[in-house]
Amino acid sequence: MPSQLRRHSSKKMVQNSSSGQTTDQRVGWLRRMVEIRAFEQKVQELFLQGVIPGTTHLCQGQEAVSVGVVSAMRPGDYATVTYRGHGQALALGVPIRSAFAELMGRSTGLCRGLGGSMHFADRERGLLGAFAIVGAGLPVALGAAMSAKFQGSGRVAVTFFGDGATNIGTFHESLNMAAVWKAPIVFVCENNLYGEYSPIGLTTPVNDLASRAGSYGMQSEIVDGMDVAAVNVAAARAVERARAGHGPTLLEMKTYRFSGHSRSDPAKYRPAGELETWKGRDPIKLLNEWLQHQGATTPRAFAQMEQEVQHAVDEAAATAQSDPYPDLEEVYRNVVAS
Repeated sequence: MPSQLRRHSSKKMVQNSSSGQTTDQRVGWLRRMVEIRAFEQKVQELFLQGVIPGTTHLCQGQEAVSVGVVSAMRPGDYATVTYRGHGQALALGVPIRSAFAELMGRSTGLCRGLGGSMHFADRERGLLGAFAIVGAGLPVALGAAMSAKFQGSGRVAVTFFGDGATNIGTFHESLNMAAVWKAPIVFVCENNLYGEYSPIGLTTPVNDLASRAGSYGMQSEIVDGMDVAAVNVAAARAVERARAGHGPTLLEMKTYRFSGHSRSDPAKYRPAGELETWKGRDPIKLLNEWLQHQGATTPRAFAQMEQEVQHAVDEAAATAQSDPYPDLEEVYRNVVAS
């Protein structure tokens, strides 16, 4: 475990658990994480080619959080994500082609090409939206959770946000209201140690962000966010607690983004060797090694998986790039005048 992770945690962390998980499930998780990694790398490539307008915020290194949490959810559950939310969207089952088309501003995109990278949404899969404003997704997810509670639908809402959002008013307001109302919601903090370009130690006075749940009488756990199995175990516990009517949970995922904050950030603010240390705990590498040790895969099989995934990603990107742009009439769609 990187020393940075140990230094930023003073509580026991959920790690390396395989409770209730099958080898086949883990192989599926590995493939999905490889898919997310390949997607994000292709996004960067296309952005540099000028194919993707606007900005992008990539999640290489954080795939275990997306896959581990989403695999604990049920169809029909709700999710809100951040501007770094491509991974969660793909984990929820958003078609790769539709995701690429949205990034390219094509009419076949998730939001008909009108939202772009920071505004993914897919109601069919419970993705209520990605939010460009830090912390903005928390109250939306809370509203969805309360609607589920009032309707008695048994649905749960999960909201993903970064460590910087825990210093925002909506974080505290949402946790307070969720605790008072016993809302069926899970708060998932992706603590990658940086709020944009600022190390967490310069902006936040506590080592463990999960400790902030105590102010609201809320359950919390600190999780090794590079271990997809540990993420899944903690998320499953929190989701079932919410579904059973026992209220919300704050999960702090200790993770790390391998890329800079956004499209043009070389991340020179990181200490020498930090990135290489965290790459030693690459979530894809960790799971692949575990599966090989169990005899569930081989280096050759993994290479074939990567090749198949890369082919599918390349094909989806090429197809999306040939899709049409929205018609001018789209400016009138979903606009209401009174």
